[in-house]
Amino acid sequence: MLIEVRFHGRGGQGVVTAADFLAVAGFKEGYYTLSFPTFGAEKRGTPVASFLRISDEPIVVRDEIYQPDYVVVLDPSLFESVNVTSGLKSDGMLIANYPKGPEELKAKANIKSKVATINATKLAIEILGRPITNTAMVGAFAGATGILKLETLKKTVEEFFKGALIEKNKLIIEQAYNQMREVCR
Repeated sequence: MLIEVRFHGRGGQGVVTAADFLAVAGFKEGYYTLSFPTFGAEKRGTPVASFLRISDEPIVVRDEIYQPDYVVVLDPSLFESVNVTSGLKSDGMLIANYPKGPEELKAKANIKSKVATINATKLAIEILGRPITNTAMVGAFAGATGILKLETLKKTVEEFFKGALIEKNKLIIEQAYNQMREVCR
C-alpha cells in the first residue's frame, strides 16, 4: 500500500506543517512516511503545495506527487486560481476546507472524484481564535480516510505545539476528525 497526498494552501497557513504532522503520526503507527514541500520564492499568502507519502513498505520515490490518491485544500480561495485537483485519481478524494457542501464544490470546480468538505476556517476561529486551518485539516484527513488513529494524532500534537495550544489543537483535530467520520461513512 502506498498512499500519496498533495496539500494546497497559502504561505503561512501551515501547509508544510500539516504534511509533516501526518508523516510523524504515520511513523508512530508503524508506517514508512515521507513529507516535503515545494515552493520557490513564495511569500506569505501565495499558493504553496506540500506532499505526503504513507506506505507499509520503504518509500523509494522522492519526486513530487502528480497523481495523488488524496488532495487536501486548506484555503477555499484556491479553487478560483489553482487547479488543485490536477491529476487526482478517479477513485481518489478531495478533502477541502469549504464553507458549503461537497455537491456545490463538485459542481463549481467540475470535480469528478469523491469530495468531502468541512468548514475548517469556522472551526479554527471558534477554537483557536484565528483562521489557521492546518490542524483542522489534519483531523479532517484522518477522519475521512481512516488511515490514522485519532489517539495518535492527539499524541503527536504534543510534539508540534506548546502550552495552551496543545489542548486547543487536540480539540480542533478531534472535532474535525469526528465530523469527517460522520459524513464519510
